Amino acid sequence: MIKTILSSICLLVFLPSMAQQNYVSQVWVSDQGDGTYRNPVLYADYSDPDACRVGDDFYLTSSSFGCLPGLQILHSKDLVNWSIIGAAVPYALPPTEMPERPEHGNRVWAPSIRHHDGEFYIFWGDPDQGAFMVKAKNAAGPWSEPTLVKAGKGIIDTCPYWDTDGRVYLVHAYAGSRAQLKSVIALCELNAEATRAISPSRIIFDGHESQPTCEGPKLYRRGDYYYILLPAGGVPTGWQLALRSRHLYGPYEAKVVMAQGRTAINGPHQGAWVDTPTGEDWFLHFQDVGAYGRVLHLQPMKWVDNWPVIGLDPDGDGCGEPVSAYRKPNVGRAYPLCTPQESDEFGGYTLAPQWQWNANINEKWAYYAGDKGFARLYSYPVVADYKNLWDVANLLLQKTPAPNFTATLKLTFSPDRRYTGERTGLVVMGLDYAGLVVEHTERGLVLSQLECKQADKGTPEHINASTPLGQSALYLRVKFSADGTRIAESEGGHDLLVTCRFGYSLDGKKYTPLGNPFRVKEGKWIGAKMGTFCTRPAIVTNDGGWVDLDWFRVTR
Repeated sequence: MIKTILSSICLLVFLPSMAQQNYVSQVWVSDQGDGTYRNPVLYADYSDPDACRVGDDFYLTSSSFGCLPGLQILHSKDLVNWSIIGAAVPYALPPTEMPERPEHGNRVWAPSIRHHDGEFYIFWGDPDQGAFMVKAKNAAGPWSEPTLVKAGKGIIDTCPYWDTDGRVYLVHAYAGSRAQLKSVIALCELNAEATRAISPSRIIFDGHESQPTCEGPKLYRRGDYYYILLPAGGVPTGWQLALRSRHLYGPYEAKVVMAQGRTAINGPHQGAWVDTPTGEDWFLHFQDVGAYGRVLHLQPMKWVDNWPVIGLDPDGDGCGEPVSAYRKPNVGRAYPLCTPQESDEFGGYTLAPQWQWNANINEKWAYYAGDKGFARLYSYPVVADYKNLWDVANLLLQKTPAPNFTATLKLTFSPDRRYTGERTGLVVMGLDYAGLVVEHTERGLVLSQLECKQADKGTPEHINASTPLGQSALYLRVKFSADGTRIAESEGGHDLLVTCRFGYSLDGKKYTPLGNPFRVKEGKWIGAKMGTFCTRPAIVTNDGGWVDLDWFRVTR
């Protein structure tokens, strides 16, 4: 009897996360159901992706910068259908500071994930501190605390390699903004535990003359050659480069093995070579599409004269072009549709894996009341020098999942009636941001559609429209639209023009538009994100109010 009760409790606790494993998006599914897929396989900001295969399972991670949980881990059986299974850095990145402050564009750059001797390893470069590592027996966690493997300002884009003689190496790049040098690739040796560097780094490739902005190296061995696969040419406009040598420290030959060519897929590069259990080769990489960030593509790959050819090579010159659609990888069997989680009914006792906070996590920000069917965000004081939401650590955000979709949030706001200034709402966050914000004022609750241009520069918000509210429960909605139009060449030319419009409802049935259309902008090295928050003025201490999040749904 006791065993049955315990089993029921365990099922109740874990059922929400178990159900999420088979989540299928309403707005973007790559698997076409006929043995083919379309690119991007993930229309979401999984920038600088890296992946590895262990048996029949594929695991992927990507740059998370200052967002926490950091280093989200995705799992797939066929390289097309993916689910988020956890995060390698669940709470905080070093150094931890109080009060928590966002680290926009910093912290976790271009990670690599590898499996060696029964353990998973993730290495990444922090441009201000050096190369870090975490490891785990299970990709879903728990993961070890971050270890600083090699200190050094400007060390980025790290990837380990275990050679056949048991020695361990680390290949990396340099960030010019910190190291005053870029466009070179370096290599150092690590100890047997891969926890610290035991040699200085040696530059083994210089791309200044013909391969500018070479970075993001991934080191492999195939046959008699060592290979370093890396991007060059810059994020939105570059290409995929391969280096090869019979000796680890070089000299290396270089060859461009994938470029945009005649396709519409700009800057196809930076990613991971993986093989399938059936012996096929595939390559995962990103494409920068501006406001939506760097979305994930999957390309077929083959070997010709001991060089990789990524994508299709119609003219036979050894440099492939990316595909927009293709047959699915042969992994030996078919698997059901699955996409990364988006909608959330807040029925769990922990944060669902699609969400990330804007900084290291404070345990006092939220209460996950799964038995009551809501997540409660407590109002948290903004910093004393607050200018706008760019400064707010307790933004709860997730990636945008498709070019066209609608996101709706149902919430109930319970501000502390003793003072004014507490706020919550639905926000679309980037270098510019906009949203529907509910504020407790001297006139009661007021809903405003506001925007903030150049938020990163400290610009104040501008209110486009407001309306008084007679109730605290309401539905907030934002609709994203992109018709494939590119912005002007003077602003980059490769970015999609993305517009969102806001509306609200008091009954969940009739929605009233509010405010102005907003042109969505990317964040600092990331795509725009969407989500919510709950804040109060910095001068208010002791305690405050809260907002209960009933659900967040992503629909067509």
